[in-house]
Amino acid sequence: MRIATTIFLTDETITPLRLARELEQRGFSGLYLPEHTHIPASRDTPYPMGGELPPEYGRTLDPFVALAQAAAVTERLTLGTGITLVAQHDPIDLAKQIATLDHLSGGRFTLGVGYGWNVEEAADHGVDWPSRRDLVRDRLALMSALWSAEPTAYEGEFGSVRASHAYPKPVQRPRGPVNGPRTLIGGAAGPKLFAHIAEYADGWLPIGGRGLTESLPELRGAWEAAGRDPKHLRIVPYAVLPSAGKLAHYAELGIEEIVLQLPPAGERDVLRALDGYAKYL
Repeated sequence: MRIATTIFLTDETITPLRLARELEQRGFSGLYLPEHTHIPASRDTPYPMGGELPPEYGRTLDPFVALAQAAAVTERLTLGTGITLVAQHDPIDLAKQIATLDHLSGGRFTLGVGYGWNVEEAADHGVDWPSRRDLVRDRLALMSALWSAEPTAYEGEFGSVRASHAYPKPVQRPRGPVNGPRTLIGGAAGPKLFAHIAEYADGWLPIGGRGLTESLPELRGAWEAAGRDPKHLRIVPYAVLPSAGKLAHYAELGIEEIVLQLPPAGERDVLRALDGYAKYL
């Protein structure tokens, strides 16, 4: 099983350069970074985990800039977003960022896609909250057109692009309905999410990894109903606090990669956490 990590990197934590080097040297498989452009100081949206919103949410580094630094000082470490708030981006610009990072890293990038939870943050980007899932679907389709081998136009409900020359291209070749880097969708289990995963992604990025025994048969059913090859479905439990029993359970479910949560802390505390996770490698 591949053991990757995630962390809220901020202006107060360990740096991307230092962390990436340590992860590769220690044998961890990857680094995933979250995204929040800003956190409005006044908001009605509750923190999904309950209680007060931790301060690191408002201090996160831009994940693409931080991952580019990580890519520059590593050779094998995979790089991913967990997750990218696609609805909050211009899709033409985002397609360029993603393709450039994937190209420069030699195809090491995974695009984790999320629909968001912070209504006020999304509103500042002009996102209509009830339609955000349809907006994300539309923007991914537009980016896929730009990543096509030949100039391909796209006309969608929320945006369009002319047939264009757009390079670089993501390294991974098209597979089934998916074009671009490996794409995983985050979110709570349910028929709507599973239908979207089967339609335009490579798999699921479930936060915490709870309830997979019950959820995976439903996802696999939606996947196969969409005509997708069962061997190609990827399940990557995200932000996991590990135990030997939990990892053994994931292995029994056929899961090949997990993402462990690191503390949003300085170098000393993060390296201590990596020392503690070494027994799972």
